[in-house]
Parts: sequence; structure tokens; C-alpha cells
Amino acid sequence: MTCDHLVCANCNGRVSDGRCPVCRANRARLQEQQGPLATLSPAMLLALIAALLAVAFIARQALA
Repeated sequence: MTCDHLVCANCNGRVSDGRCPVCRANRARLQEQQGPLATLSPAMLLALIAALLAVAFIARQALA
């Protein structure tokens, strides 16, 4: 989950803007929880899966 679309109940602003201490604390908490794959776009993730499938197909053809 990203803080781009979250609205703060304290200041009615976007959490990503960090207008109040509550926004800044929640934004920092969300940034700590993100893993290494959280920054990948869906297109990049699909390209990575396609590349892995291509490598698996080539390896299968080489062994047959």
C-alpha cells in the first residue's frame, strides 16, 4: 500500500504531503514496511515474469 491516495483524518490532506505530525508518522511507517518488490511497476513485474518464463523455456529446450 502506498500513501499517495490515503487521506489523513487529522488534517484532511493527503498523507503523502505530510502536512501534520500524524501524516508524517504514517508516511514513515508505510515507507518502512515496503519490501524490495514494492517499487516495481506492474509493467516491470510482468516483464520480469516473462523473462523468467523465457529462461525456463530455453533451459527446458537445452535439456531435451
